[in-house]
Order: sequence, then structure tokens, then C-alpha cells
Amino acid sequence: MTADPAAHLSPALWERANRLLVRKALAEFTHERLITPQPADPPADAATGGDRRWYTVRGDDGTVTYRFTARVYALEHWQIDADTIDRRRGDADLPLDAVDLVLDLRETLGLSVSVLPVYLEEITSTLAGIAYKLHRPSVPAAELAVADFQTIETSMTEGHPCFVANNGRLGFGLDEYHRYAPEAARPVRLVWLAAHRDHAAFSGAADLDYDTLVRGELGAETLARFADTMSGLGLDLADYLLIPVHPWQWWNKLSVTFAGEVARRRLVHLGPGTDEHLAQQSIRTFFNVTEPGRHYVKTALSVLNMGFMRGLSAAYMAATPAINDWLAELIAADETFKATGLTVIRERAAVGYRHRQYEEATDRYSPYRKMLAALWRESPVPGLEPGRRLATMASLLHTDADGGSFAAALVARSGLAPREWLRRYLDAYLTPLLHAFYAYDLAFMPHGENVILVLDERDTVERVIFKDIAEEIVVMSADRPLPPEVERIRADVPEDMKLLSIFTDVVDCFLRHLAAILVEAGVLSEEDFWGTVAACAADYLDGAPELAERARRYDLFAPEFALSCLNRLQLRNNQQMVDLADPSAALQLVGTLDNPLARYAPRR
Repeated sequence: MTADPAAHLSPALWERANRLLVRKALAEFTHERLITPQPADPPADAATGGDRRWYTVRGDDGTVTYRFTARVYALEHWQIDADTIDRRRGDADLPLDAVDLVLDLRETLGLSVSVLPVYLEEITSTLAGIAYKLHRPSVPAAELAVADFQTIETSMTEGHPCFVANNGRLGFGLDEYHRYAPEAARPVRLVWLAAHRDHAAFSGAADLDYDTLVRGELGAETLARFADTMSGLGLDLADYLLIPVHPWQWWNKLSVTFAGEVARRRLVHLGPGTDEHLAQQSIRTFFNVTEPGRHYVKTALSVLNMGFMRGLSAAYMAATPAINDWLAELIAADETFKATGLTVIRERAAVGYRHRQYEEATDRYSPYRKMLAALWRESPVPGLEPGRRLATMASLLHTDADGGSFAAALVARSGLAPREWLRRYLDAYLTPLLHAFYAYDLAFMPHGENVILVLDERDTVERVIFKDIAEEIVVMSADRPLPPEVERIRADVPEDMKLLSIFTDVVDCFLRHLAAILVEAGVLSEEDFWGTVAACAADYLDGAPELAERARRYDLFAPEFALSCLNRLQLRNNQQMVDLADPSAALQLVGTLDNPLARYAPRR
């Protein structure tokens, strides 16, 4: 840790962090039609020309105004120039502050008295995270574009591209932020607990048992150390299951909230493992940097972040390996999936602890049921072909401190025409998503953090890897047969909402942002971008005539689609945005967006 752990909280960095977050808030709140900027006259000293226009937004009381320039792209995407934003009351300049923005618009944003203070805390924590990232030495996008997998992972700065309060992490203190935040990039040794088998359960893939897993993950020496610790207490390790735990969770939750379980030796603290791990963008998932071929470990973490307490349900984990086995077998047996190169890194095993007193006192939504569980997910490293390297898909939306684009750097390094580079990426990413939807009624949650890119020697996307499977896939059909142990992923989604799994999750929440970045970087025009997306989709559908009826029913080239608003979910309830078992029930739909693919619809 640095000599001054709060060194990033300086006036200059705080001002810049606020300016950047206010820009994002104005853009995304406008996109979700919470606010409506009005055309405005430019300041007297403003430069003229260009394709950007001046706009204003008024606060709830009508006296505070925000003025800025912006360019509006397809899908009502507002690209706002952060350096032009000012905040005024009458003729008086006011400081630019993201918390003040929320207060100025609290009625417009529909913030209840219970949600507002928590949301302000999330905004403040997000600002602190931005300031921390600004305080780090700046790595140009062109340099990051040739970096290794984990350097790219820990260098991401934006978080979710749509959510404004996307780095709340409520529960972390400043010292814990320096230890556990992904951007801190500090190796962590996981804490291991022994959980008595009367209260814990293990589930594994069909070809993986508990003993094989723990031997592979811990090694003989560490297992012997744990067995010695248990025998010193008069206990037998064979009567227990081993659970990896986030250090924060042990010190701040389990050692206190589960104190009775520890005192009665239902849980036994064994200390840290020997391998070092790096936290991934999802905070509670760790990559093994000591032995990169070993599994990722996903842990329970009772920290509030972006609409959810980031726990793991012991009950929910039980079916995880079976769901992953089913999906992996489906993909491996399908010729279209194989042609795209798609793979998934399976969640191979899970373990969970049931605290019977808390379960008696709570319902299935309660964070008290999600305090102690873990899963092991395959590493992508062993399956990597020679000459290939890995990068999180979130990197395609990354820009450096000077506005340099990571994606633009990859395009430049490839030597390909931008449309060709883009098309290769879309063939790897979009085509399997379309095939999953049209052929299997299957939807993923394919945002940037959930997808890993495999880059070839020319820095083009050769294939993609999907992850975070069991909690975030859904089969949207009552008729499609599923094994009994996989039934949990079936959801009753209304017909008119099914295609939102593509329109919202892919087109609006990822490609919208990538298009603006590449256009702003001068890589290609907006027309070229969306024309390439449309061509990829049309070529897939043309190659699947057996799905023609479904393609007509779920028209990817329809003139418009429903606008599904993510920030509205968080503004309504920032502790449990949606029920993962029924995600469509909570959607906030506000009118429609013009579909940028419609103008390129193939002639039938």
C-alpha cells in the first residue's frame, strides 16, 4: 500500500473524476429518457463549427442548469464532451459534482427516501474508484493492446458501460479497497475453511469428484497442513468439506455473523492457501496467478455492488456443474457453434454451507443465505492455442487517459481494413449468440466482463469464450426439453421480450458503445459499423433456412425495439434489482429505440 492510502483523493483528481462521471450520468440518463436535454445557445467564448451541438438540462427546481456539447449517434447514444460541461445557478458557476447532480435530479430520477442515500454512497464510492484509476500511471491504449491477459484485466477503468453507479462496493474500507479491488492488482491468498459435511454440500461435474478437485487445487503439502490443523483440534478433515473464502468475507462477516458455527467447530478456520490470486472485474472471482492452469475461484462476498449483494447461494450452487455440463455438451455437438470456435469455461464444481438458523428466519432472497459458498470455474489458459493470447471483451470499450481506444489499437495492429476486423469479431461473438437464440431459445448475459476474446497473431478476434454460465443463462421456452437438474434455467419470458436478449444485452448495452468509440477514433463510420453488424446477422440467418420461421417471428431487422433501462432498475431498488429466476418480470421498458439494423434489412 502507498504511504498515503488516500493520495488519490486530491482536489484535481476529484474534480476530474466528477467531470467524467457527470458526463456518463448525463449521457445514460438521457439515453434512458429520464432527462431530456434541450438545444442551447453556445457560450460567447465557445468555438464554433463541427457536428457537436450545445444542450442544457435543468434540475428539478428549475434554477440549476447543466450545459454541454454532444453528438448524438444511433440508438440515442449521447457522446458528451466532458470538458464542455458546466453547472450554473443563474450567472453563478457551481462546482461539478456527481452527487449534486443526483440531488439536483432526485425527483426526476424517481429516487425514494430509502434508496437515495444508498445511491449517493454508491456514486461517491464510484467516484473514489475513478480517482484511484486516474492516480495510477497512465498506460497508453497502444501499449495495453499488447499486454498479457491479467494486465489487461486489471487495467480496465470503466466498469459496466451503462450503469452510472457501477463501482459501489459498499462494505470495503479504504485499506480493503487497496487490497481487494481489481484495479489495485494486488495478489490475494484465499482463506480456507473446513465445513462439516452435515451442513455443507459439494456438487461436481460428471467427471469430477471432490477429492480430485481439492488435490488438484491445493496440492498434497497444503492438504497435509490442513489435515494436521484439524487433528490438532481433535477433528478429522475427512468429516469436512473445504471451502475457499474471500479474506474480506472471513474477517468481516463469517467470523462474526457465523461465530456460533465456528465456536461449535461446524466451521474451522484453516488459514490461507499458498497460491496467489488476482481479483477479476467481477470483484468476487479470482484468477490463479501462481498456477494459471488451475481453476478460477468464485467466492461469496457480502458487499453491495451495482444492484446486488454479491453473495453466493448454497442452494443455487448445487445445480451449477450440471448446468455447465449440459451447455458444454450442447455447444460441442453443434456444427454452427463449432464453426465459430465458441467455447465455454465450465463451472466445474461448487460447495455451499447452509446456516440452518438463518435459513429458518429468511426467504430465498436474503443475503444471509448467500454468505458461504464457492465455485470453481475452468481456466482458459490450458486450452489456448500456440501464438494466441487472451483479453477480456470489456477491453474493446477501454479508452486511456488521453482518449486512445484499445479497440482502435487492435485494428491498427492487425493491418486489416476496419470493417474486416470488425466482421471477424462479430462472426466470433454475435453469430453464436444469434444461433443460441434462434436454434435453442437460449440467451446468455454476454456483456464485456462475461466474454473472453482469443486474439491471433494479428490481433484479430479468432474466437470467444463465454463464462459465468449457471447464474446468467436462460432457456426461454416452455417446450424445449431439459434434464431435470437443468430446469432451473428455464424462464417464462413473454414473446415480445425474448429478442431483447439480443437487442438490449448485445446491441444497446455493448455494440452501441463500441460503435461510438470506433467512430470517435476515426476508425470507421457509423454506417460502416452497423452495416457490418447487419451483414453478419443476415449471413447467419441466410445460412440457417430451417430457422426461417423463427427469424420472421423474432425479426432482428424490425424498425424498432423496446428500450430496456438498466439504471432505472438500480434507481428503483439498488439492493435487489431483479429476481434472477424471473429476470423479465422486473424490466423497465420505456418506449422504443430505432433499430440501427433495420435500414440494412435483407430483401426477402
